[in-house]
Amino acid sequence: MDLKRAKQIVSSSADIDVKFQGASVWIDQLHEDEKMATVHLRGPLEERTQVAIADLVEAED
Repeated sequence: MDLKRAKQIVSSSADIDVKFQGASVWIDQLHEDEKMATVHLRGPLEERTQVAIADLVEAED
């Protein structure tokens, strides 16, 4: 995923499915200078991790 699309997803009110290594995640915060994003798994776990924005994939319908 590119930074522009990640920004669109973060600012959107729609529920857009984003995946990291096959798992659905929420994007919590973007770190533009490092091209990284803080994400957490969808569901009860709130553990957050930083990943490269390029490693995020928008799920297809």
